[in-house]
Amino acid sequence: MTVPLDRHYLVELQVSAERISQLRRIVAAHLRHWSLDLHVRPVCRAAEELLTNVQRHVGDGHECVVELRWTGRHLTVSVSDNDSRMPRLLDGGGGGLSRVMALSDSWGTCRTTDGKVVWFTRYAETPVTTGLLPRTPLPGGRAFLGGPVTENGPYAESGPAAENGPVAELV
Repeated sequence: MTVPLDRHYLVELQVSAERISQLRRIVAAHLRHWSLDLHVRPVCRAAEELLTNVQRHVGDGHECVVELRWTGRHLTVSVSDNDSRMPRLLDGGGGGLSRVMALSDSWGTCRTTDGKVVWFTRYAETPVTTGLLPRTPLPGGRAFLGGPVTENGPYAESGPAAENGPVAELV
């Protein structure tokens, strides 16, 4: 199956509590649009942690960039800001990067020329459709698609078929 590779979304924002909740809804909408509904909760929670860390350690009103990239197999979420201080995974855990680590398959940080990027990935393979949508009936389709054929016709109301269950007739 061929997937349109590299679905991508990027947004620049000034960090604040209101913006974090707005971005959470935007990320959820993109994941649903890409049919990644099962990943909405953990990805939004981890992205919210990264943005909250920017707000807490860099400060309100600072610019950051959030980027989503889905290749058909892996979803990567990154948050970059202009603060050069690198984040640390604390021994006690409980929040921040330890929560991101728990919600993702991998994560990391990288220095940039004007700050840093913190990212995480999740394995998110292309969803497989199950074909549960109803089929369009053919003209006169009840006779062909409707069910078992009995000696009294396609849907016997009485006789041996009604007592013993449907009996299929091979033609």
